[in-house]
Amino acid sequence: MDVTDAVAGGRQRVVGFADVVRIPVRRWRTVAATVAAVVLTAVGYLLFFPATYRATTVVVLRPVVTDPFTLPAGGADRAINMTAENGIALGNEVVDATAQTLGRDADDVRDALSVEVPTGGQVLRFEYAGDTEPQAITGANAAAQTYLKVREAIYQQQRAALVLSYDSTIKQVTSQRKAAQKELPDEITSTGPASPRVQAMLDQVSKLNDQLAQLANARAKVSSADLSPGAITAAARAPVPSSHDSAALYLLGALLGGVLLGMVAAHAREALDRRVRSVEQAADLVGVPALGVVRAGGHGGSDAAAAADARYVSLAVLKWLGRHPDLPLVVLSGRDDEGRTAVTGNLAVALAEAGQDVHLAAPAESAAELKQILYAAQRRTPPRPRLLPADGGGPGAPRLNGASRPGLLGQGGALPMRPGFARPAGAGLPSGKDPDATMVMEAAVSRPSAAPMLAPRPGEEADERGPLAVLIGGGAVRLHPLGELPDHGVVVVDAPPSDTDERGVRAAQSGVALFVVARDRTRNAELTRLVDRLRSAGAQAVGFVLTGGRRG
Repeated sequence: MDVTDAVAGGRQRVVGFADVVRIPVRRWRTVAATVAAVVLTAVGYLLFFPATYRATTVVVLRPVVTDPFTLPAGGADRAINMTAENGIALGNEVVDATAQTLGRDADDVRDALSVEVPTGGQVLRFEYAGDTEPQAITGANAAAQTYLKVREAIYQQQRAALVLSYDSTIKQVTSQRKAAQKELPDEITSTGPASPRVQAMLDQVSKLNDQLAQLANARAKVSSADLSPGAITAAARAPVPSSHDSAALYLLGALLGGVLLGMVAAHAREALDRRVRSVEQAADLVGVPALGVVRAGGHGGSDAAAAADARYVSLAVLKWLGRHPDLPLVVLSGRDDEGRTAVTGNLAVALAEAGQDVHLAAPAESAAELKQILYAAQRRTPPRPRLLPADGGGPGAPRLNGASRPGLLGQGGALPMRPGFARPAGAGLPSGKDPDATMVMEAAVSRPSAAPMLAPRPGEEADERGPLAVLIGGGAVRLHPLGELPDHGVVVVDAPPSDTDERGVRAAQSGVALFVVARDRTRNAELTRLVDRLRSAGAQAVGFVLTGGRRG
């Protein structure tokens, strides 16, 4: 399929219930970092912030009445305005007196003191927060006692003003009575009715006497009233709870909260991290079909499983090679950590095991890893006897697998077929009976007649002895330096990272590209950029391979 075709639009990825658990597990580092940060914050709070002790003193209020055994009108619970009492408890007089008792600043005392007023009750709870336990106890008790003294002093002032008012009224009534008594005649006879004037004066004096008696009685009640506003029913005392008493609960809460925040952070990073998550998503971005999925090898997976996956991919590649025998297959990836070299090596091995003779080109930095893959494959699949052509081959009519005759396809015909690549004496089978022996064939000094597809980079000199050839099963893999490739036969190129090296895209111009996309590692923007580069270069793509993703 031509890469110049329009790339399918990206489909939105649906997050299912399994992803709710899978995403935090895959991003366990984010969850662990968040949990560690929250727990360390809780530990730092417990270690570096001093404990705050909170002592509470309970005061029960009572209405001030002249008759303590008679409830006031409307009930005792309505005789006290608790809002006004709360204002008095937090007033300047109480705060200043408490600050003087503790020897602290009034503003600090105001910040540390709080008063709780339960709804529908006559209770005040004085709570004082101190740096030490004795300070908290002293502050709560001092505030409650000071409130009671201030409230009683207010009642005393009110009573003094009321008594003074009664005394003034009694004095006025007494003066009126004396004046009325002076107007009475000196002698009042008891025989016969008194004159109307005298009777009126006697009635006025009697009323004044009754008024004086009522005033004296009211004054006596006010003077004898109990002015105590209430009493302390629960004084603050040790032990006093502190902010560090529930340290274990704080740590447990920090742990659970950290896990919750970590899961949220993991899902947030997942939403912001645009990486390839599935084959369908990669197909939408690349616009070519998927040839298979290769599981991660090495430390994070099984090398045998990766090789088996590569053999399945080789089935699709063999079908394509049958239609395009003269086009090199260029394996491309945006970065060097997406498993491209492993996919290329295992793909070349799978083609060799199927009877193909493969020319494998790779940069110098990938040669060591490719050799390990080739040697491991040779130990797993020892070489079989190969039929050599009678004519020795020639460059006149190269065919698929480098064979000069179609009948030798898959029978190792390419191994000695290139001009100047003579098979050394005794080569072809491993010497001795060691099944793990590695057969390596060093070809004679020669260069292909045609110009190389890619010019070698500085420092990449071809070996004067020719390419390294490793026999695997019924085929062989020749390892070439990047830039020295034959112009016929099965050619597989392990291209360098396309983000920093353009030689892979240049090789794909005369061949076909095979993308390597790493699950959970390849970013959408990087893959789209690679596709755009191939499209602008006019290259073709046979498909893509999805690797297993992150390891460990």
